Amino acid sequence: MGDVGLDHLTVGDHISFHGGTGFDGFVSATAALASHDTLKVMIGIYLAGLRHPMATARQLATLSQVAPGRLILGVGVGGEDRTEVANMGVDPSTRGRRMDETLGLLHQLASGEAVDHEGEFYRLEQARILPALEPRVPIVIGGAGDVAVRRAAAHGDGWLAMWCSARRYTATQQQLVEAFEQAGRPGPTFAGLNVWVGFGADRESARQRLGDRMSELYNLPPEKFQHISAAGTAQDVAEFLQPYVDGGARTLTLVGVSESVEETVDMAGEVRRLLLAANPGT
Repeated sequence: MGDVGLDHLTVGDHISFHGGTGFDGFVSATAALASHDTLKVMIGIYLAGLRHPMATARQLATLSQVAPGRLILGVGVGGEDRTEVANMGVDPSTRGRRMDETLGLLHQLASGEAVDHEGEFYRLEQARILPALEPRVPIVIGGAGDVAVRRAAAHGDGWLAMWCSARRYTATQQQLVEAFEQAGRPGPTFAGLNVWVGFGADRESARQRLGDRMSELYNLPPEKFQHISAAGTAQDVAEFLQPYVDGGARTLTLVGVSESVEETVDMAGEVRRLLLAANPGT
């Protein structure tokens, strides 16, 4: 799944979501990076806890050579479909601890130095990934609440929100700034939001199209998503997103649903223009 933007492309990641849907984040990112000389690509979010950290570190090192400075890795624990987690041989109740251990190892392996590690889930002996990541790949943390704040302050460069109201986004972003200060770290340097958007000539038809697509993918009624997704014209969507910008969001990824890809691209571009005009300097 790809999300349309003018400054970057965000690709998703699932192995077997709700009965088999999937898209490999690194494969999608590789294709996108190879198609353009300057496009930045974010994997948002990669289910890093379902893969061995050595394999993920190797993928990062390889893509850093192909497209240095153009990749952002967003990671999350997933879990909307626990069968997906269990079928990867992972106990869903261990997702958070596994993610924390994985993030620590990714930071160590990025240095190019040999790593010895004896953890709850992984054991490494003189493990090394070369070349070292140069420049370093930013890591942003997906998720919600205190856990996401703690994980981002300990291991990440910022936060990537989804399924989040504007009020909650603003509060969490402030928590994150304070957590970075307490940890003695500069930043956060990334403040992002992934949001589903239905584009159309009017809100009703756009909302219907969006609800159908989201229900198909997530097996939930459209009402579950209405307060955290946008629908309508570019002006409608820009007005919905403005409170998030006020709350600190700077990288907005629109997961667009419309009658065509071309319409999504055009209307996403108009949303960007409207937001930049309303928020000069942001």
